[in-house]
Amino acid sequence: MRKSHLFFIPFVALLLALSPKDEIILAPKMHLSEYGFFNGNIADLKPIERVLPYEVNAPLFSDYAEKARFIYLPEGKMLQYDANRAFSFPVGAVIIKNFFYYNDASKIDQGRKIIETRLLIKEEKGWKALEYIWNNEQTDAHLEVTGATLAVEWMDKNHKKRKFEYIAPNQNQCKGCHSFDGQFTPLGTTARQLNKEIDGVNQLAQWAKSGWLQVPDDFNPEKAPKLANYLAKEISAEVAARSYLEGNCSHCHNPNGPASTSGMFLGMEENNPERLGIGKPPVAAGRGSGDRKYGIVPGKPEQSILVYRMESNDPGIRMPELGRQTAHEEGIALIKNWISQMK
Repeated sequence: MRKSHLFFIPFVALLLALSPKDEIILAPKMHLSEYGFFNGNIADLKPIERVLPYEVNAPLFSDYAEKARFIYLPEGKMLQYDANRAFSFPVGAVIIKNFFYYNDASKIDQGRKIIETRLLIKEEKGWKALEYIWNNEQTDAHLEVTGATLAVEWMDKNHKKRKFEYIAPNQNQCKGCHSFDGQFTPLGTTARQLNKEIDGVNQLAQWAKSGWLQVPDDFNPEKAPKLANYLAKEISAEVAARSYLEGNCSHCHNPNGPASTSGMFLGMEENNPERLGIGKPPVAAGRGSGDRKYGIVPGKPEQSILVYRMESNDPGIRMPELGRQTAHEEGIALIKNWISQMK
């Protein structure tokens, strides 16, 4: 059953009625379809000309939900490339992330169910997060400012039935992870994540050629930062683990992130073993440590706090704290493998 707070809707509707008509994108809409991001049947997610699909190298785990990602850019506007930080977006740009489950992940032709769509809208003063929950008929999604809890059920790739309560975040929860130096910042829109080959074509090079992305004159995708697909079999245990930690943990665990006080920094650029957590005691001991002494104990994943918190589903212990209700079995396995091989 979905837990919703419908008494907010009349107030939101009043705000929308007062929005300037010329602010087509910046003004929040009650329904996702009102933005006009997609052609035809909205559930098919067929983008209009100014809506660009994109993929990332090391996706953030979200309870095994699949994601269809898009960026809307206003006419004549471009993204600005940055080798080290999130790309700069023009006012009026929108990041569109659709979360869905295949009815049967081993037979994707049997359809899917979209659960939620998250919009990040770039305003003059910064980013605004909006949450849209899809109806059971898959004909539209409605604005839900307080988030929602929904029962989801699907068959995974091993034809195993999965069922649990899916949490769609409220606006305040979004700020918990989307933060850099206290400013709301998108996740996944970095050179490391977007420097990716899709059907033999480099995503960033194609964007630059099409006028979507402003890049330096000497830009070369082969020399640009790039994460690995952490589930790829041909990469080393260290590359897989570091790419996973970058994609799933470093947005908080960095010197400018919400978890900066932990002293444990998990981005690809970090090479100091102790700052990675190797042989490092926790800043604040407690039940979150599971009575383990160090963040990472080389050769002993079963004694490492990092593994303990990844395995836990307790809201007061688990990492990440938000964005998941279930443990990522594949992610835990590759982190364990990495630690096991450390000398």
